[in-house]
Amino acid sequence: MLYDLIVIGGGPAGYLACERTGHAGLNTLLIEKEHIGGVCLNKGCIPTKTLLYSAKLADGAANGKKYGVIAGDIKIDHKAVVKRKNKVVKKLTSGVRAAVKANGVTIIDAMGYINGKVSEGYEVKAGDDTFVGKRLLIATGSLPAVPPIPGLKEAMAASLVLTSKEMLDIEEVPQNLVVIGGGVIGLEMASYFNSAGSNVNVVEMLDSIGGAIESDIASILQKNYEKKGVNFNLGCKVSEITKDAVVYEENGEVKSIKADKVLLSIGRRANTKDLGLENIGVELDRGAVVVDEKCKTNIPQVYAAGDVNGKSMLAHTAYREAEVAVNNMLAKKDIMRYEAVPGVIYTNPEIAGVGETEATAKEKGYDVTTKSVTMNYSGRYMAENEGGDGIIKIVVDNKYNKLLGVHIIGNYASEIIVSAGIMIEKEMTIDEIKEIVFPHPTVSEVIREAIFQL
Repeated sequence: MLYDLIVIGGGPAGYLACERTGHAGLNTLLIEKEHIGGVCLNKGCIPTKTLLYSAKLADGAANGKKYGVIAGDIKIDHKAVVKRKNKVVKKLTSGVRAAVKANGVTIIDAMGYINGKVSEGYEVKAGDDTFVGKRLLIATGSLPAVPPIPGLKEAMAASLVLTSKEMLDIEEVPQNLVVIGGGVIGLEMASYFNSAGSNVNVVEMLDSIGGAIESDIASILQKNYEKKGVNFNLGCKVSEITKDAVVYEENGEVKSIKADKVLLSIGRRANTKDLGLENIGVELDRGAVVVDEKCKTNIPQVYAAGDVNGKSMLAHTAYREAEVAVNNMLAKKDIMRYEAVPGVIYTNPEIAGVGETEATAKEKGYDVTTKSVTMNYSGRYMAENEGGDGIIKIVVDNKYNKLLGVHIIGNYASEIIVSAGIMIEKEMTIDEIKEIVFPHPTVSEVIREAIFQL
């Protein structure tokens, strides 16, 4: 059968593209080998946040005394948390499947493989059937990166080492958890299992946690979690995994940490293997599909969106890339811009940032002014965070008096960062931002406070 569009991969980029093209009247086929919703909905964003919310409630109850609330013996029932997580995921995936079908999209639950170019378009095999699409959208997402560490494969086979996918389904909280990688996934999992009662050790090659986040904010988060009992081993390289320990090197000295479970979270790689991309000549760069600002590949009428293009491995980026790809399919002018894509780490406290950090701005040659302001300038923040040490840091371009970056650590950071993103996306000047009226009392007012203290 001939389709206007065949989408391979039903994650955020794939299913949103299907909703948009189906609504626009394109005859669309979605091929997904595992679960609609992809990693984000099934084994990533949503299930992780479900666990983290339970941990946040437990942390709040355990610290209720300083707010005048006396609670009894507080503990996390991990099995109940996982059960609720599964319920949330099932409900959301069912909803996404229904939304896709409601837009007239056909769904095939099978592995998609591109056979090659044919006269009418591109032939794709799914299960025992073959289909032809006038256009293709590659949206196959990403997979956990697995480095060649001695003993790692054996440890994964023995279920000592888990990726985030398996970690979300373990039935018991490990007494000793070692997290390899101090990026977003590692920190969020360390956060939950620390609250759930694990002794958590994080081993990170870099000298700071959080990857590319603002260094001042990374330091505050690290201090918060050290107070909670999380141990950070920074500037350390894992050299071996044994049957019950992680061996690593620190300043030339070999050390080891006992582990009941190990979370491998050193990043992700584009999922492009065994798709048949080579059969139509799609260009790859280090395993990721190469695309332009319209999310087009080097092959006519073939697009790629989401993690598979390696640009920005975030679900909300995937949504926007899918829309850009679809708009260009429909001959609507649109391009992908990455300057104002927010990033969030859902630890407790939360971290959120958008735009340039002080370091990246200077690397790009901007003449900048920065300002850091305590979150306690917000009356609501102070009312809800006894002893809170959150900050907001803004980065301003002196030449044009425009906002380049905003970085926050503190409760509600994930919800208020979008306003800062809009300011950056629309290239608002500082004087224009000063005229914005923020509701009072809200945590978002710290943006205004920081702006006025420049």
